[in-house]
Amino acid sequence: MPKIIIAFLLLTLSLNLFAELPEKPDAVTGSTKLYKTDSLHKYINIPKVPKQYSFELGYRNIFSVIDNANALMGNSATHGYGFLFDYAWQLSGLNKKRPAVYLSVPMGYTVVFADNNLSKNISLLNYGWTVRHELAENKSSVPFLGYGLLLNTLKVNGTPGGVMGHQTQFEFGYNFNAKSKVKYIAKIQYSYASFPKLGVKERLHFQFADLRVGVRF
Repeated sequence: MPKIIIAFLLLTLSLNLFAELPEKPDAVTGSTKLYKTDSLHKYINIPKVPKQYSFELGYRNIFSVIDNANALMGNSATHGYGFLFDYAWQLSGLNKKRPAVYLSVPMGYTVVFADNNLSKNISLLNYGWTVRHELAENKSSVPFLGYGLLLNTLKVNGTPGGVMGHQTQFEFGYNFNAKSKVKYIAKIQYSYASFPKLGVKERLHFQFADLRVGVRF
């Protein structure tokens, strides 16, 4: 019995709340309609999470390859170019009282060109998660630090299939704020990538650096 009484009181309170919601005249007919959604937002104030989109491109240098089992068969490719698209959600700094923090989902593609006629181009497709910390607020140029954990697919030109490994990435750069909503970016990245090799315990390890420029909006 007490449960029935409590349920009845809750139902009555809900009906009274909706009954007291203000009415607005319709812009076309002039009649009044009950705008429950607009009024409920006054009681439930849930701000939208800001999103940020980035597009960048730049140069990559593979400066270290550790390959004990010679999985690349002597193939040498160290210099290349790539691009990346990044979709981010702001996690912190929503009140503009402290610098922003973003969680993003990047997807990028890079081609590294053969160093000589006996080698072949290689390509790397990466996607995963990154976290980016801005180190200042409301300045014309804002420094940021970032780190990411990504999956990376390595392919050698002319060789069927590919191999998937993981990539750990660190970055430092600057956002240059323009008068519009567009921000220009410049950054440097260091990455460590590891790929498995069939039939042996050793893994193929890459270390590479990227110089990137791009835009955010």
